[in-house]
Order: sequence, then C-alpha cells, then structure tokens
Amino acid sequence: MKIYTSIQKGDFHVNYCEDSLVSTKIGENKVLIAVMDGCSMGTESHFASTLFAKILKKISQELFYTEFIQPQDETLEKQLYSILKKLFLELKSIKNQLNLETLELLSTLILGVYDASTKSVEIICIGDGVVVHNKTITEYEQGDKPDYFAYHLQEDFHVWYDNFKQKLSLKNVEDLSIMTDGIYTYKQLGNSTNYEEAEILIDYLSIDKNTTNHTDMLQGKMMLLEKERSLKPMDDLAIIRITNHE
Repeated sequence: MKIYTSIQKGDFHVNYCEDSLVSTKIGENKVLIAVMDGCSMGTESHFASTLFAKILKKISQELFYTEFIQPQDETLEKQLYSILKKLFLELKSIKNQLNLETLELLSTLILGVYDASTKSVEIICIGDGVVVHNKTITEYEQGDKPDYFAYHLQEDFHVWYDNFKQKLSLKNVEDLSIMTDGIYTYKQLGNSTNYEEAEILIDYLSIDKNTTNHTDMLQGKMMLLEKERSLKPMDDLAIIRITNHE
C-alpha cells in the first residue's frame, strides 16, 4: 500500500489555505484518511478545517495504540461510526469550552477508513467533494451550500448518522482518492475549466498510474500542471490517494 498526499493553496486565498488533510495509521493494515475544506463564508475558515485535522490525528493515535495493545474485532463500518462520533463529541466540547460560534466550525469533511489487507473502505462525505475508487468517480455537490457537520452538534448523533445518505461501502479497492472541490477551480490563462476539463484533471491525479513509484507523485503532478499547462487551482485543493495493487 502506498499513500500520496498533496495540498495546495488556491490563488483566490491570499493569507491562508482553508483546506486540510489527515492520513494516518490506526492499525497494522488500516489507515484513516480525511480531507477538509473550511467555509470561506465562515469565521476564520482555516481554523475549522485545521481543528478537524488535529482532533482526527488525536483519535487516530489513540486507536493505533489500542490496536497495538489489544487488537479490536470491529467492522470498518463500526470503526468509521466510532471515529466520527468521537469527533462529534470533541467538537461539541471544544465549542462549549471556547465559546465558539457555529460559523467558526464550518468545514466539509470526507472521512474514510481503509483496510489494505481486505482492500475494503468505508467513507462518509459531509458536504462537497470527490471520491474516486478504481476508475469510478463519485461527486458530491450541494450547490455551494454544504450541510456542514457543525450544524448538527446539538442533535442526537446516532439519529443524524443513520439518516445521513452520503456514505460509501466499497470492496476490492485497489486505487482510492478523496479530494476537496478545489479540483473544479483550475484556471488556465484566466479561463475557467469546463466540466470535461475537470474530469480530465481528476483522471490525471487519481486514476493515471504514471509515476506512482515516486513518493511525491501527487505534488509532482500538480507542479507539472502549473509548469507545462499553466494550470493552477483558484480555490484550495487537498488530495489523498492510496494505491494497493498486487
């Protein structure tokens, strides 16, 4: 299993990158992956996505040590549920401790748990984003009005989770990518990409197998897009790609 990550600040954002990502082991053959996109209309939008990432890293570390000491016999679906519930409770606690407004916690989230030994993955997408498994592209688009996780912190988590629809349970996954919707904001010489061009970029970054032997494959491809085709994302872009070919 190889894991590639890349995060790039969009040209529209002068001071901060509002995206964040996490890729960390939670067991011998399992990894937690997540990409977040802070809401530009929120308050200090980079804070929310960074906070999500910090909490998920903490949860991952705890899971890894627990798994090392006493291996758990949980399904991936139960693990994803447990991780997301812990994030929910941590966010709720921090919101109260710091007296934060909901606008300060607005971030999209694509969260996944991948098992390299079985090539299975459980994914939830809260808000906008793109998931690519093998050569299948799944796009989540909510018309620039994402239903942010922070909107639901006063609800019963179990009820919210059961009713939430943007979930994927996938098997035989040899190539997996998750990315924020910055992929749709590439521009060349001042002209916005159209839908077909965005599809080509998704293919190039998440399906094309050239240079997958390089540890910085994603970053290298994004640099080539800028150098050879003058293409750069206007909005921030975070990508994680996992390859697990035989």
